[in-house]
Amino acid sequence: QVQLVESGGGTVQAGGSLRLSCAASGFDFGDNAMKWVRQAPGKDVEFVSYINSRGNNLSYQESVKGRFTISRDDAKSMLYLQMNNLAPEDTAVYYCVLVHGNKRGQGTQVTVSS
Repeated sequence: QVQLVESGGGTVQAGGSLRLSCAASGFDFGDNAMKWVRQAPGKDVEFVSYINSRGNNLSYQESVKGRFTISRDDAKSMLYLQMNNLAPEDTAVYYCVLVHGNKRGQGTQVTVSS
């Protein structure tokens, strides 16, 4: 059974940083591509970042390029999202997603105050 548990969210001031983590279990993490998506209040879910199974193919939504970094630790079955220079428009619930099957966790809230 696929389980994805996000953590690391919180409330920060604009310009601050947070590191999101996602603990994965129930599948072969190292063989799978992963991504982060987010959903702001009243808005649709939007793509944030993607990493392939090898960790050598990364992509980002244009608005987070240069500020966010996705990474993975296959030995620990962990996915990360380092978020720097946060802005109020980054406020959302962030979800870790197993690309194959589009399974996601319960999410972690990120709130950025101006």
